Amino acid sequence: MCGIIGIVAKSAVNQAIYDGLTVLQHRGQDAAGIATYRKGKLKLRKSNGLVDQVFHTRHMLNLQGEMGIGHVRYPTAGCSSSAEAQPFYVNSPYGISLAHNGNLTNIKELKRELFRSGLRHINTESDSEVLLNVFADELQQMGKFRINSDDIFTAMKGVYQRCRGGYAAVAMINGVGIVGFRDPNGIRPIVFGKRETNKGTEYIFASESVAIDSLDFELIRDVRPGEAVFIDKKGNIFTCQCVPEAKQNPCIFEYVYFARPDSIIDDISVVKSRMRMGEFLARKIQRDWPDHDIDVIIPIPDTSRTAAMEMAHELDVKYREGFIKNRYIPRTFIMPGQSKRKKSVRQKLNAIDLEFKDKNVMLVDDSIVRGTTSGQIIQMAREAGAKKVYFASAAPPVRYQNVYGIDMPAAEELIAHNRTEQEVCDLIGADRMIYQELDDLIESARIGNPEIAEFDVSCFTGKYVTGDISQGYLNNLEKSRSDKAKQKRNSDEGDDPSDEISMTA
Repeated sequence: MCGIIGIVAKSAVNQAIYDGLTVLQHRGQDAAGIATYRKGKLKLRKSNGLVDQVFHTRHMLNLQGEMGIGHVRYPTAGCSSSAEAQPFYVNSPYGISLAHNGNLTNIKELKRELFRSGLRHINTESDSEVLLNVFADELQQMGKFRINSDDIFTAMKGVYQRCRGGYAAVAMINGVGIVGFRDPNGIRPIVFGKRETNKGTEYIFASESVAIDSLDFELIRDVRPGEAVFIDKKGNIFTCQCVPEAKQNPCIFEYVYFARPDSIIDDISVVKSRMRMGEFLARKIQRDWPDHDIDVIIPIPDTSRTAAMEMAHELDVKYREGFIKNRYIPRTFIMPGQSKRKKSVRQKLNAIDLEFKDKNVMLVDDSIVRGTTSGQIIQMAREAGAKKVYFASAAPPVRYQNVYGIDMPAAEELIAHNRTEQEVCDLIGADRMIYQELDDLIESARIGNPEIAEFDVSCFTGKYVTGDISQGYLNNLEKSRSDKAKQKRNSDEGDDPSDEISMTA
């Protein structure tokens, strides 16, 4: 999962993109990058690290321009090397840079096709570089010295015909403008907004509405599935529904975990969806365990806090904050490598003994993926003096790989894969395990926007909305992107130097 942003303004955009990326930092902590354009020159800075670690005063001064894009990354494909930090750039045609969130599912075919038809070389394992080159290849076929919105939309229709998977992206064409686009199933999120200044109208694309709000832009709407939205360098806006038969199947994990609670995605309030998740969990306990002996409900910070509060309210049970979080440790779910995740849990959380001692505690988390973190936290609760430790997940059991940009590539790494709920409960060491029902999770989100008929819930069901995922694909994904594969690539490749360029377009 990554965060993207793009701005076409009437003044320098470097600070606004930087600020927007800090707001989207929760979507990726592995690498960050910004590309800007001004008067025939592209400026690019990207490297491993958090936003405030990658960009210093000298970099910000160099990132001149009234148009630019930015990216925060966590590695699903490839490795955590800075060679795969984004934005990516190709100089032909016109000079194009791209920032991408998601995953292409036909990357091997696209690589072969790009080399055979356009002699385009792909230098990394990142599907973002492939997506960029497909767009560049489509624009190259225009054969025009200057292009307009119609040409861009024609190229985008070609991209949609060739690329499969879940993706949202912003692409900046030097001297032309920025285009934002979203996969035909609307799996990955992207929104756009505007603000009026004394110099004219400025536009922004972002992964989440919270970035638009924080920069004082006004949210216009989500980019629709299969739609391309183009803002030219003068601030004119053009839209095209490139895939007429597109469907809206947003990833439900955005509401469970990834998105900030103050975001709105596809007209659904993230915080309200999480409140409903807590309500549905409480109703399940009232139905299946009416004589429960829960003394206190404690969230595992931060994402599960909203669901836990509503759950406590519905059950009329005390809600308490029992864990103190070290804010300087990144989100463990999106850390590359199981060993790093294991090491970080006790550095990240510390239990307040007073809230646990001699109590039957219900811990609430947003989900259970690999289960290692859950087991350690349950053990911490016992060491803090809890009599019994129950565990509730706001999501159903995660049993299948995610192929659309979430780091769940290997089924064998998922604790619920080929296991019953009781077996998961025993493995993590809980006295009782409560999972959200899938129908209740879907309803938690759909209440916010009844027009959405179906969500991407493939990690719970194994049914993939793009309809092109074979068992062979899943096996290859597991071999190339498991924790073992990532660790091997990182040890083989080492750390690449940061990428900072300045070029004339």
